[in-house]
Amino acid sequence: MRVTVGTFNLNNLFSRFNFSAEVSDEDDVEVEARTTFSFDDPTEFKLRTYQGRLVKGKPKAARQRIANRIAEMNLDVLAVQEVEDVDTLAHFAHQELESLGYRHVVLVEGNDPRLIDVGLLSRLPLGGVTSWRHAVHPGSPDQPVFSRDLLEVEVLNERRTKRLFTLYNTHLKSHFVPFGQDPVAGAAAANERRRQQAESAARIVSARMRPNSTFLVVGDMNDAPDAEPLAPLLSKLPLTDGLADALEDRPAPEDTPPAPARPWTHRFKPPRKPAHYQLFDHIWLSDSAAKRKAEAGINRRTRLGGDGSDHDPAWVALDL
Repeated sequence: MRVTVGTFNLNNLFSRFNFSAEVSDEDDVEVEARTTFSFDDPTEFKLRTYQGRLVKGKPKAARQRIANRIAEMNLDVLAVQEVEDVDTLAHFAHQELESLGYRHVVLVEGNDPRLIDVGLLSRLPLGGVTSWRHAVHPGSPDQPVFSRDLLEVEVLNERRTKRLFTLYNTHLKSHFVPFGQDPVAGAAAANERRRQQAESAARIVSARMRPNSTFLVVGDMNDAPDAEPLAPLLSKLPLTDGLADALEDRPAPEDTPPAPARPWTHRFKPPRKPAHYQLFDHIWLSDSAAKRKAEAGINRRTRLGGDGSDHDPAWVALDL
């Protein structure tokens, strides 16, 4: 059977207290209504904030754009990043992605202060789900190494009689350096944290795999496949870059200079400088999975800034 598996950073898929309703009067004329919610006891509710600001929901138009892109790919299994919580992901799957039949939704709350987590949408049944959110690295034993978890999920065949593969989904440390910090020192710290995360992922997956294991390591790695911070992942695991020959489903938007003729999923444009194009979103295949790869693709954006996300989703097809 052919199974398609992808990864997509949904760019802050939040759903924070966006109350709306449609009402009509007796003549069936639509009217606008405003509702005020008051709480006498502050312990009855919790407002989730980041850096002192209320976390707001992703606008409807942006949600629709990422939903359209997911529908274009029409994948069996989709690993996602930057989602607030499991309720938000389930609502998105069952409302805006209803026609795709993602019956199985997974997300385990992580450690990130921005409230962004990794999750999974699947048509195929799922088996065991393991969170590695509490894992630590020897270099920083007093704090979890994964801000956004390393989520381990078993994907089964329709009859639940066989494990098709195990998927590991993660979102490694970004290059962002907070305002006010030394940019050189901040960048070095971010790279070191990403290296520790890659090393920890390699250690965990290596301990879990068996001879001829079929597994995928996917997600937003925030670095190119050959970047030095990701070297531990590749040196300790038998992995093949599933997107090395990925084809885009449409040409990239016009840019000056043009986008490179190689796989990429992320574009960053510094002020008054050319844009940087990188393959930040990865799909790494175990030896067993690599032998079964049939094709790979990238759902290309139509606008330079992105369509609902600053990342482009990528996918592989496996004959299992």
